[in-house]
Amino acid sequence: MKPKWNKLYDYPKSVRSLINDERHYSIGNEKLPSVTTILSATEPAEKRESLAKWRARVGAEEAEKIRKNSTDRGTRMHSILEGYLLDKPILDATENGAEAHRMAQTIIDKGLPELSEINGSEAVLYYPDLYAGSSDLVGVYMGRDSIIDFKTTGKPRKDEYNDGYYLQGVAYLEAHNQVYGSELDQVVLLCVTPDCFFQKFVLNGARLRQYKWEWLRRLDEYYSNRNR
Repeated sequence: MKPKWNKLYDYPKSVRSLINDERHYSIGNEKLPSVTTILSATEPAEKRESLAKWRARVGAEEAEKIRKNSTDRGTRMHSILEGYLLDKPILDATENGAEAHRMAQTIIDKGLPELSEINGSEAVLYYPDLYAGSSDLVGVYMGRDSIIDFKTTGKPRKDEYNDGYYLQGVAYLEAHNQVYGSELDQVVLLCVTPDCFFQKFVLNGARLRQYKWEWLRRLDEYYSNRNR
């Protein structure tokens, strides 16, 4: 059975744009940097070095091919899941679309039964004067008000690889609570591989608070560097 809709919040419309090659969201009269822009700009050196080594190992052409395939797969799967939740089914009969349908169905079957209520899908969220982004879902998951994101992954993930996703989630959570006076206290990642291996990662409690502090540190670093 599909989760029920409960449209408690009026999420804004937004237009995305590039400013100095950085993604921004236009919210009212503000142009706010995206959460992913901030995380990319403050990425630890060791992570950038690891990515550079991987690109060197597989070759620039193959790395770009992998990136494009991953992005395309993720975009298609997200569209299919959004259509499912909005009761506006999407049929993608391409080869990549068939794969995306299988992956989306895996998340529907294994990840969504614990979602009891939806407040928003592809919800634009912003923290006034600071940042903005778009969350796949805002709703009640496992009985807690949550940010829920769908993730595609090339192979099964270890939780230690989720730092960026957790920081993204807590940024959305903080923005939501600030603007709407809500009390979201959980981030959920629903992940699936191309061969439909499903994983669920849940962040709450003391670990969530730790990631909040790290997000605030990264946010401060971003603006400190930009204002030099």
